[in-house]
Amino acid sequence: MHAQKAMSHTRLGKTNLQVSRTAFGALPIQRTPLKEAVAILHRAYDAGINFYDTARYYTDSESKLGAAFGDGRRSAIILATKSGATTADGLRADLETSLRNLKTDYVDLLQLHNPAQLYAPDDPASPLYAMLEAQRQGKVRFVGITNHSIERARGAVLSTHYDTVQFPLSALSDTRDLELISLCQQHDVGLIAMKALAGGLLAQARIAFAFLRQFEHVVPIWGIQRMEELEEFIQLEADPPHLDDAMRQAIEKDKAELGSSFCRGCGYCMPCPEGINISWLARMPLMLRRAPTHVYLSPEWQAQMEKVKNCRDCGLCRAKCPYALDTPALLRTALADYATFLSAP
Repeated sequence: MHAQKAMSHTRLGKTNLQVSRTAFGALPIQRTPLKEAVAILHRAYDAGINFYDTARYYTDSESKLGAAFGDGRRSAIILATKSGATTADGLRADLETSLRNLKTDYVDLLQLHNPAQLYAPDDPASPLYAMLEAQRQGKVRFVGITNHSIERARGAVLSTHYDTVQFPLSALSDTRDLELISLCQQHDVGLIAMKALAGGLLAQARIAFAFLRQFEHVVPIWGIQRMEELEEFIQLEADPPHLDDAMRQAIEKDKAELGSSFCRGCGYCMPCPEGINISWLARMPLMLRRAPTHVYLSPEWQAQMEKVKNCRDCGLCRAKCPYALDTPALLRTALADYATFLSAP
């Protein structure tokens, strides 16, 4: 077993945990074969990354972390997972499953996964009650919450019930979202930044990295699926770039191109009853202009886009979108735009 290398750390709010400022988001490794996923996780460990974020919702992501760290490495890392349970019993069941999958008898941070409300800590039926109960039992060290709603994120901080908050923050964030940084500092709540690449819309990891690195107490979790993606962040950590005027101009250009009504790819609109891959297809016009075009004009993607024609505008996706987007309208626009690319000479 290799020793971990030195890496820049920061204090995660009132938890007092010293976490690597480059953290590992384990959602994408559910799409990576087990042997490859374990190799990636071991490389991250050897490079000094000590904070790993997963969730019950992420299919076999927890099991892959368990396969990688269910040994002597466990004591050297900080494991965070999430439960989307809406009841106390549901959370208890999720936690037991997570512990088995992660091959551990405790998690360092258990988070409520994007709840639609802020639960009462003294309600025996609420998942927050069960989470605090698990904390007293030693199965959970600290408790947190994730959300895509800035109102709920702020409410969670002000409630004083949570040690950490996880929220989408990136170079595309608006002023109101960025104000959460100072609010968390004022209340000593650890702030974890998800969607640091804005769901893949920020193509330059260097700029995304530099933007968030300017906030000392923000911990970005970088979603990693391939070894080359991990190596890029290891290199950025070894020689952290500073946000300069050229980077700021690039950010403003991105903001001008994207506007505010773009799909972040969070996936909370899914599943679609018609089998439409909404969180990818609603962003197709953006991806066609921000990535090699041929990738998205393949027969496989064409078949995916054809499914948009089956949209019945049932409204389920619109109701679940945390950004209040008119997703059926975005899909229709995407389909028309896609057709122009297909017909181009």
